[in-house]
Order: sequence, then C-alpha cells, then structure tokens
Amino acid sequence: MIDRVHAMRVFTRVVDTNSFSRAAESLGLPRASVSTTIQQLEALVGVQLLARTTRRLNLTVDGAAYYERCARILADIDELESGFHTGEDRLRGRLRVEMPDTVATSVVVPALPDFHARYPHIDLSIGISNRAVDLVGEGVDCSVQLGELPDSGLIARRLGSFEHVTCASPAYLEEHGTPATLDDLAGHVAVNCVSDRTGRPVDFDFEVNGKTVTVKMPGFVQVTNEHAYLACGVQGLGLIQPPRIAALPYLRSGQLREVLPQWKSMPMKVSVAFLKTRQATPRVSVFVDWLADLFERSQQMEDALTKLYGAARRPLGAAPRAPRASRASDARGENEEAQTADEG
Repeated sequence: MIDRVHAMRVFTRVVDTNSFSRAAESLGLPRASVSTTIQQLEALVGVQLLARTTRRLNLTVDGAAYYERCARILADIDELESGFHTGEDRLRGRLRVEMPDTVATSVVVPALPDFHARYPHIDLSIGISNRAVDLVGEGVDCSVQLGELPDSGLIARRLGSFEHVTCASPAYLEEHGTPATLDDLAGHVAVNCVSDRTGRPVDFDFEVNGKTVTVKMPGFVQVTNEHAYLACGVQGLGLIQPPRIAALPYLRSGQLREVLPQWKSMPMKVSVAFLKTRQATPRVSVFVDWLADLFERSQQMEDALTKLYGAARRPLGAAPRAPRASRASDARGENEEAQTADEG
C-alpha cells in the first residue's frame, strides 16, 4: 500500500524542483521510484496531477489545488512532529537558501559558526546567486534578494540595506587623477558590473538633493561576479562602486581609495523572501529570525566590519590629483592643480 505522506512529499518536491531527476536527487531516491510514486498517487486520488511533456512538467488544475493542500498538510506534520522534541533539538533537516555573493561572503558565512552552534541539526545548503530565484521551480526554501522585490506572491521580510562606495586603486588615481565632482567622471573609465537580472551594466548612481543621478562611464572590462569586480578595481582597471561592506578590507589596507565621499549612492534594500506555504516551517522561521538578528547586530553590515578592521573610510582630498603624483604625496593627501573634464 502506498505511504500517502511519503507520496505527498515526493509530489511536492517534484513540483518544487520541476523535475523528476532533481526531486529524486534531493530526496535520495532512484528516479524510477519517484516516477512510480507519482503514478500511484494519481491512481489513488483519481485525477492527473502533472501534465508531462518532453521538455517540462506542468501542474494540472487539480494538481495545483492538490499541491497547495499537500504543502499545508506537510507543514502541519513537520510542526506537529517537531513539537515532541525539546529545545533546539526539534529543529532538524536540510534548508536550501539562495543569496548574493556579497551577502554570503561578507555577512552570513562569517556568522555560520553561531548558527550551527544554535541549530546543530539543521543542514544548510547555500547557493550563491545574484539573479532572481524561482523558489518553487528550484525547490529553494528562502532567498536573500537585493533591491525592490517583484509582486510575486512571496512573503518578504526587510533585513537592512547596503551602502555603496565609489573607489579605485591608488595606481589608477595616479594615472587618471582623482575626480572631485560628478562632472569629472566624464574623463574616467569604470569596471562595468553586469546585472544578472537585466544582462546590462549597472550604472553608477549618486543621491543628489534627494534624487538619484546615474552616471554612465566607458570601460574595457565587464564582470558579473562581486569578487572579480573588486579584483578589477584593485588592479587599477577603472572606478568601481561596490557595496561598502565588501570593499572595507581593501579600503582599510589601502588597496582601494574612496573618491567622491561627499556624493553618496542610494542605499540598496536587502530582503529575505520565502513561500507562504513554508512560512510556518520551523527551519525557515528560525533561519529568517537569525538573519534579521544578524543584520540588526551588524548595524547594516559595514559598521561591524569597520569595528573589526578599524577606521575604514580613507577618502582622498576633494581636489583631483595630477596624473604623475607620487604615492607618498597621495598618502599625505597633498593635491596638485585640479583637473576637470567636460560633462559627457
């Protein structure tokens, strides 16, 4: 006889991953077993739940209604079973999370020992992605996302915001001079960071009188990864505008120098999103609460690293530097005759 609860778990995992193979892999089952279970479940309920084609799976109308009920029932079962455990021992199992590389490397990963100490039976599977994640299609429990979230029916919780910093390497500034105004950027080049969401380079932005001013700059290199973006800046390939929390170690070491400190970028929202059907899942609930507490304790992230590395803001003087200025003079903040460029 078919195990209905097991069959419902298999069915919801197939829907969440949109794949028999991925569902089988995540559940540790043979693919044939997953296929057989779905067939038995459809025979049991008397309707077709999934419309199968050679390219993809689609829920039928009955399948969509059945999925919603299954998700709620399974969440109730998990909550019920966890109630018979005491303390943190009731929290166990795998949690799949997606987040941008900056959030992972600068905020979450350094704090993972704390999470593991609190919840030793929760196994985290962290995917690094800067794109919009399909939680249902990819079987992800929750996703940390930057910027405004689309109206997707997900539950979102605001975590904080990222401040960006405009900076460049000392070598770049020695060769090209230091911009003193936004108009000066017309004479500079940038490392272009390409958005995973749009496929286009992200323009530099600045807050001017409460409004956002975007600045386009030419560049001969484009990257899609935050680490590569910072590395290009350190190598003197152009101006960059990364999240301050990611740039702090390089600013402190002197590998990068902040420019235009009087012109701030617009803060970027950081949120965590999850499915309504997983809102009551204990693993998701404690992870989201832990994330919110982590961001609050870090005081919008960059303050925490400022304390760790010391005074991180080391902007150059307001006036631009001459192309052949020495590093010693640069370190002392001496500035030669200002250089400006026509607005582009």
